[in-house]
Amino acid sequence: MTALVWIAVVSLASWLWLLVGQGFFWRTDLRLPPRREPESWPSVCVVVPARDEAAVLPHSLPSLLAQDYPGQAEVFLVDDGSSDGTGELARALAERYGGLPLTVDSPGEPPAGWTGKLWAVRHGISLARARTPEYLLLTDADIAHAPDSLRELVAAARTGGFDLVSQMARLRVDSVWERLVVPAFVYFFAQLYPFRWIATRGSRTAAAAGGCVLLRTDAAERARIPDAIRQAVIDDVALARAVKDGGGHVWLGLADRVDSVRPYPRLHDLWRMVSRSAYAQLRHSPLLLLGTVLGLTLVYLVPSLTIVAGLVSGNTTAMVVGGLAKLVMTGTYIPMLRYYRQPLWLSVLLPVTAFLYLLMTVDSAVQHYRGRGAAWKGRTYARPDPALDEQ
Repeated sequence: MTALVWIAVVSLASWLWLLVGQGFFWRTDLRLPPRREPESWPSVCVVVPARDEAAVLPHSLPSLLAQDYPGQAEVFLVDDGSSDGTGELARALAERYGGLPLTVDSPGEPPAGWTGKLWAVRHGISLARARTPEYLLLTDADIAHAPDSLRELVAAARTGGFDLVSQMARLRVDSVWERLVVPAFVYFFAQLYPFRWIATRGSRTAAAAGGCVLLRTDAAERARIPDAIRQAVIDDVALARAVKDGGGHVWLGLADRVDSVRPYPRLHDLWRMVSRSAYAQLRHSPLLLLGTVLGLTLVYLVPSLTIVAGLVSGNTTAMVVGGLAKLVMTGTYIPMLRYYRQPLWLSVLLPVTAFLYLLMTVDSAVQHYRGRGAAWKGRTYARPDPALDEQ
């Protein structure tokens, strides 16, 4: 066989492995597990870190205040140094809509060794501790919840004995770039962290979706959340890892009625979202970066390239093998497009999206070595200090 055919065969073999050996990551039927209402509803405190979120709060905060929860619940919104009146707007929304009690407070600037969001979460948990809640709901300021979201999360956690229950909010897919990039973002995440493995006791795989995390308070204390992950840029994955390392039972799945209202209308917006943490995901390792680039190329780009190369050179075998690899790739992406209610023909463009993610990842590394670190909402986070992790 020619080198072109061998490359196509390796790509096809990779896809066959991913199809059956990576926790069936491509399936989108993993929603909240079976649940029943508890005899008595535990108390819950909702912690919302918010920095310059005035644009999205009117679409998200009222949904939290309107939660139909039979037990005691209270919302703590932590205004993380906003300059757009986030805190004042939150108070005005609470006065207008009523519902669950709302406390708005600010922690001040984070000290060295802390990311701003986790410092805000720490402050919110400290405020909530006075209420001695059994559960904490950590949710982002751009997340809108259905009225029964909290009770469904609590019922699932109680029924399944989970210490952490997280739902990956359905992201917005209105603009052309959102349609191209967002479903793939969730698809790639599930490929890295297969949801079925996360829920398996004894599995090393751990992840959560930071927009919606219900956490037992005693599990948080046992895992020293958030102090133990205070430097984490990808805080949701780090949180789940800390809980699981502490013996906790973790569950993550897709959401039906928990939605992000944050718009990403331009490619620049999505690029910034991905590139700010992509190299941190690779632990700032040049070797992992190289492996990621080669892996993305082999798995997502080679099938299309071998089809074209086979057509040009008259190599029918390369065309057929590359076509089979692309067929498997396309088939695994279709369930995610259906979940996002997008046209199925977008599955053909998955290699284009994968190439964009490859460029975003490389750009993330370039920004890191230029000393810019991971930037978000006016703050830049450089490489974590290993000495802090030893404290």
